[in-house]
Amino acid sequence: MAPRVLVSDALSEAAVQIFKDRGIDVDFQPKLGKDKEKLLEIIGQYDGLAIRSATKATEKLIEAATNLKVIGRAGIGVDNVDIPAASRRGIIVMNTPFGNSITTAEHAISLMLAVARQIPAADASTQAGKWEKSKFMGVEITGKTLGVIGAGNIGSIVCNRALGLKMNVIAYDPFLSQDRAEKMGVTKVELDELLAKADFITLHVPMTDKTRGILNAEALAKTKKGVRIINCARGGLVDEAALAEAIKSGHVAGAGFDVFETEPATESPLFGLENVVCTPHLGASTTEAQENVALQVADQMSDYLLKGAVSNAINMPSISADEAPRLKPVIKLAEVLGGFAGQVTESPIKQVEVLYDGIFADMNTTALTSAMLAGLLRPVVADVNMVSAPIMVKDKGIILQEAKRDKSGVYDGYIKLTITTEKQTRSVAGTVFSDGKPRFIQIKGINMDADVGRHMIYIANTDVPGMIGFMGSTLGDAGVNIANFQLGRDNQGGDAIALLYVDEEPKQEVLDKLLAHPAIKQAKPLEFAVE
Repeated sequence: MAPRVLVSDALSEAAVQIFKDRGIDVDFQPKLGKDKEKLLEIIGQYDGLAIRSATKATEKLIEAATNLKVIGRAGIGVDNVDIPAASRRGIIVMNTPFGNSITTAEHAISLMLAVARQIPAADASTQAGKWEKSKFMGVEITGKTLGVIGAGNIGSIVCNRALGLKMNVIAYDPFLSQDRAEKMGVTKVELDELLAKADFITLHVPMTDKTRGILNAEALAKTKKGVRIINCARGGLVDEAALAEAIKSGHVAGAGFDVFETEPATESPLFGLENVVCTPHLGASTTEAQENVALQVADQMSDYLLKGAVSNAINMPSISADEAPRLKPVIKLAEVLGGFAGQVTESPIKQVEVLYDGIFADMNTTALTSAMLAGLLRPVVADVNMVSAPIMVKDKGIILQEAKRDKSGVYDGYIKLTITTEKQTRSVAGTVFSDGKPRFIQIKGINMDADVGRHMIYIANTDVPGMIGFMGSTLGDAGVNIANFQLGRDNQGGDAIALLYVDEEPKQEVLDKLLAHPAIKQAKPLEFAVE
């Protein structure tokens, strides 16, 4: 059955056609995003949701979207999507960060020019029959210094355009290297230096805890007298009340704003001030940009639903269309290894080491490690996913180490996970054979070759005679059928392990009977999400 996608906002019909051409069952209802109740009623029918800004993917909607696998936002901003709620449900959230970059950059330049020459106020005055030539004395931008906060995708385009206008460009961006700055033709500076030197300041950063209020009252006080502020990025990056006071005092000469702390912005401290130019979030509003982002989101969502490829995802590592088919079974292996360690480990984890050997070392290990960590934490945090897992591990103070090496054994490649707790260090390794199914190849340094089943029992014991018979009879007496049985030992009379693949989850009373044997140290029920 073909995946179903709902388009609930006014996307280009060319984008709708892309879904159809790719074999996706698409339902184009461009006005549905504004009908919350109707959308809530039908969302459970769809695998994908393609939106612009009108549709609000709230926690309530996401909870009702029982089959939803991906939300695609045609545009950059995902403020209308509850990303934590989507992540908890395992729903990928994609945006299109490049489709409207040029359009947004051009709007920033347009606002800068409009503020420099007071064009909107002069237009209104002239069309009102006034001829106030002396009132609207502007400033040139040639030779002026433009301070760019955020020199990423959009910011770099703004830099390029400003250089073409013969401006001096300085940029503040913690991730901007000196080499990259030189190639762009800009001067890399710290924020305080930018504030002190810039005649114009434009912002091109995402909204994060670190960037919220980056131009607050304190920062504005450090700016050069007569500076002009442009914000086409995100409302809340600039403290609007503080900026309004700075404009009223004459310290800031003007501002051009396309985004606001509250949108739709029906009121703002900036409204009504002289030489403040405001637009209703038009940064991405050109025919070309709207078409580009719509086509891009349709392609991205189709690639994911049909191939498992992940691009421009907010809450998951990217997986290219080429690598997705071969990576999928390895991601499952990583989840299984993490899940095994998480289920058998009984004391707090201090360190996690992951070794990628052979063919697995050349794969997308970021995605693999994220999947493994999700499996590791899932026994105690049910809603963890590939996005939240690395963050949780870091927050818990767990040390994560990753290593890669060339083929070193009989297998073309394998993954080995080593967990260090306050009490001990334990490892588990596995690989994927040609059938695409994960297999355990080593546990606690003991070699084996074990299928992975939905329900399993892990037994750690001392190597003594009669153990196989005891395990078999105990489970048999309880009506538990064994599908597969693998065991191994480090040496005669030493540590031994058994891994049993059973048809159903064993009851606690069965496990208690196993543990009653003096040689059995641990008997753990395991569950894996495998077919």
